[in-house]
Amino acid sequence: MSSIEILQRVDDFYDVVQTLSEVLNVENKALSEYDIDAVKALGERKTKIVVAYRSLTAYLIKNQTELASVDDTKKTELKEATKILDSLLKENELLLKTRMQTSQTVMDTIINIAKVTNNANATSYGSQGKYTPLDNNSNAMALNRTL
Repeated sequence: MSSIEILQRVDDFYDVVQTLSEVLNVENKALSEYDIDAVKALGERKTKIVVAYRSLTAYLIKNQTELASVDDTKKTELKEATKILDSLLKENELLLKTRMQTSQTVMDTIINIAKVTNNANATSYGSQGKYTPLDNNSNAMALNRTL
């Protein structure tokens, strides 16, 4: 492998890290503002960038000996860019988890309200044999058949 090739891959990796950081900045802002449409719109672009990021990461890991020949200035730039990316990824993970938990809580609340409303409006015969909508949570169910 030539030193030109490794330098090109390092430059490509830097560009991908920068692009992914930009996308994460936009997505994190959208998540903070509950703009789900903006998050959805970024999905395909983010996926493509992540695939490129993984591919270049694998390449650089396999070629660490050649990577050692890259000048220190370029390595420092790359390290700084990846630190920023790491920070954005952590923020993104936290925001995504928070939004998913919030959505789950809202759904659970809606389901519980529906259950309570349904139980309050349901009609049945109570344990004393009287018609009552209030005593319908612990009623036995019976089936009346004529032979």
